[in-house]
Amino acid sequence: MSKGITIIGAGTAGTMMANKLAHTLPAGEWKITVVDRDNKHIYQPGLLFVPFGMYNPAEIVKERDILLPAGVDLILAPIARIDADQNKVIFEDGAELSHDILIIATGTRIAPELTSGLTDEGWMESAFDFYSMEGAEGLARRFARFDGGRVVIDIADMPIKCPVAPLEFAFLADAFFTEAGIRDEVEIVYATPLDGAFTKPVASKMLGELLESRNIKVETNFVASRVDGAAKKLESYDGRALDYDVLVMVPLHQGSDLIKVSGLGDDDGFVPTDKHTLQAKSHPNIFAIGDATDLPTSKAGSVAHFQAEVLIENITRYIEGLELKPDFDGHANCFIETGFGKAILLDFNYETQPLPGRFPLPGVGPFALLEESYVNHWGKLGFRWVYWNLLVKGEELPLDHRMLMAGKRSVA
Repeated sequence: MSKGITIIGAGTAGTMMANKLAHTLPAGEWKITVVDRDNKHIYQPGLLFVPFGMYNPAEIVKERDILLPAGVDLILAPIARIDADQNKVIFEDGAELSHDILIIATGTRIAPELTSGLTDEGWMESAFDFYSMEGAEGLARRFARFDGGRVVIDIADMPIKCPVAPLEFAFLADAFFTEAGIRDEVEIVYATPLDGAFTKPVASKMLGELLESRNIKVETNFVASRVDGAAKKLESYDGRALDYDVLVMVPLHQGSDLIKVSGLGDDDGFVPTDKHTLQAKSHPNIFAIGDATDLPTSKAGSVAHFQAEVLIENITRYIEGLELKPDFDGHANCFIETGFGKAILLDFNYETQPLPGRFPLPGVGPFALLEESYVNHWGKLGFRWVYWNLLVKGEELPLDHRMLMAGKRSVA
């Protein structure tokens, strides 16, 4: 009788792992089952482009089942809880699914309701997010008839999915309004709870200077406390207030409620996870990947990809009774769209901040690290094809899961 691996979540990380496991494990020995609530897989980096008319929704949505290999079962049903001690997933209708190994890939979700007033008057009229399809499409409609005023982009608090996305939004808004001929009529304010533009000092300095050069005002250490939709005012805990005509909010993020209910998460619903092996700290036969973890690295698709390379080996080693390899180093890389056909590329990990240089080939590139280039922009746009056709299907990419120093220059 075959043993079972259950993957909860059919987003980027879960789909990737299902494909890798199907390609790696001996046929017939393991039954792989993926569980999610619906059959809609969204290419989340594409949501950034929808407000500016660069992508339409049809280009960034596919059905989950077509991304999974033959032999992998997909169950579309809400889960009530995970009984980790009994190795069972219990569905809301009472059905149960047993497993020998559980992979948690439940991601993270936006929780705009946790910021006082945000989802009251003005929500999806003058205040939006761009982390959901509803918000991205709402912004597209609002910007199509926008003729001037103040646009405030605010990060409620960290962590968030793709930490550079709010910066990208600010740069793309600057380019969008410039090309529309109304930039002089638009004030763009970037409010962040951080003390700079980004979490890593060298990149923060560069990005801060770029924001300044684009006449984008930065409000640092701004932690949003409430939104007054009637007055169109965003308030912070320290008493500051920002008036707006359009508020682009990056809402508070939470882990899955399922993880909280099941007693497998921290206060925010993220899974306490070994930062190098990706084994959950609560149970040896549970692993976590992607945005679902509590790891101190970016919640981004590139991170899930690098984690998957480590996790597939560690699950194989776990099955064979071998010691797990502590090989995940927190590697993340991300393109930052800066508008006008250019982008920046960052590459970093737990210990090393973004550095200048070339990637992925030392001295050659073709991508430039920590500087704007047209090639980086085309790399960002080209990644959508790579995502649908290679990455989520678990194909090998010519990128080391470790951050390599070759091709990088140190910064004093």
